[in-house]
Amino acid sequence: MKIPKSIYNWLSITGFILVVNSLLLMIIVLIFSFLSRDTNTYLGVYLYIVLPAFLVLGLIMIPIGILISFRKKYEEIDPTLRWPILNMNIRKQRNSVIRISIITFVILMISAVGSYQAFHYTESVEFCGQLCHKVMNPEFTTYNHSPHARVTCVECHVGQGASWYVKSKLSGLYQVYSVLFNKYPRPIPTPIASLRPARETCERCHWPQKFYSRTLRIQQGYLANKASTEWNISMVMKIGPQHSALGLTEGIHWHINQNFKIEYIASSKDRESIPWVRYTNLKTGEVRVFQDEDNKLDKKAMDTLPVRTMDCMDCHNRPSHLYRSAPVYVDNAMVAGDIPKDIPYIKKAAMEALKNPYTNEDTAMMTIKSTILGFYSDTLKDVLASRRKDIDKAIAAIQEAYNNNTFPGMKVEASSYLNHIGHLESNGCFRCHSDKHKSTDGKFISKDCDLCHSIVAQGPTGNIAYSAFDKSLGFQHPVDVKDNWKTYFCTECHKKLFE
Repeated sequence: MKIPKSIYNWLSITGFILVVNSLLLMIIVLIFSFLSRDTNTYLGVYLYIVLPAFLVLGLIMIPIGILISFRKKYEEIDPTLRWPILNMNIRKQRNSVIRISIITFVILMISAVGSYQAFHYTESVEFCGQLCHKVMNPEFTTYNHSPHARVTCVECHVGQGASWYVKSKLSGLYQVYSVLFNKYPRPIPTPIASLRPARETCERCHWPQKFYSRTLRIQQGYLANKASTEWNISMVMKIGPQHSALGLTEGIHWHINQNFKIEYIASSKDRESIPWVRYTNLKTGEVRVFQDEDNKLDKKAMDTLPVRTMDCMDCHNRPSHLYRSAPVYVDNAMVAGDIPKDIPYIKKAAMEALKNPYTNEDTAMMTIKSTILGFYSDTLKDVLASRRKDIDKAIAAIQEAYNNNTFPGMKVEASSYLNHIGHLESNGCFRCHSDKHKSTDGKFISKDCDLCHSIVAQGPTGNIAYSAFDKSLGFQHPVDVKDNWKTYFCTECHKKLFE
């Protein structure tokens, strides 16, 4: 096949080289990806994004070079000839058009398949979580340990429809810039202002008509004493009413009952402080406004701060990226048996090793080990000598739990992203249910524990107290704090445990 002389210019030749090399590299990378057992994030980037971009660039350069070459050749002969003359009656030109058409069709088909694969690749968990490893490592790690680990990132962060897909890709351009030029904050601030409404994402699976059942929640924790005393508490969580036929008229999920509208104003960007709440009965038209008596909003704040309608994400703000505090993940490891709970003072030793923040992962791993070994060598040498293998097992479990919940490089830990479910380490429910939010007619948003749950069992193993049927036990604090837990928020003590 004779190559037209018009292609003999540096621009077209460069474009031709780009096309050929891109195609060859794409074939090689594709074969390698099929033969390789391990997935590689960057391999996908090259195969579906980088190499196709060079292929398209080369295809654009070839005709531009031909056009420039033609104009240079004929501009002195006839200035009116600005475009090549195409005559299909000339066999040479006809054959060239047929060849170019066939090549163009083949490349378009390859590009179509590649574009489809590129679209799916940019929607994958691998692309979202591993491409920018340092930035997204905390979110990717916690996602893999969450109940939504089989739900792709885009199903929550983008949802269905072309408009939100385009919006997410446009916002992603700034994120790419931030990563390339190290402009991103540490930690990444939340909540995400541009996140799609929960009713368009969460409720595709968790629709309101199914928020009925009450749930029994069983928790185990350990005290930081010699025996690491196991403390149990079992609660019936009143997610819905006692009888499912009552729908969303009672229970925690009453907040998203379609007959009511709950709005609020947060005085802080992280929505940790909610001084103003408005309740609207959409059936009767009744409206009631509650304001925090200790933190009332002035007129300027009322006029400038946005009014947000309450949805799933106001409570379930960490559905897939939950960072547990040290007391919680150590307790979980002890429950699972990863940390032998019969080692004397093991909970206390773990807390000693985890009470101070670390600047990087390597320092954390070394210091956790040395602190725990030092704790036993200083005070319990006999335990260290007789239980060294179990202590090493405990250290490995503590290090693993730390790596799954704390990320020094991004300055991320449990206190960075507070979980609004509950009220132990964040004010969560108590942001509104504080006994301080009062309406003009004297009504309060109650702080009563039994609104959300009933305690049916609690106490140390071997001495657990149980409630009578359909009754609730009064809360008993594992450590004697007298009645302070009744008047203070839990966070006033518990938050200090991981700050």
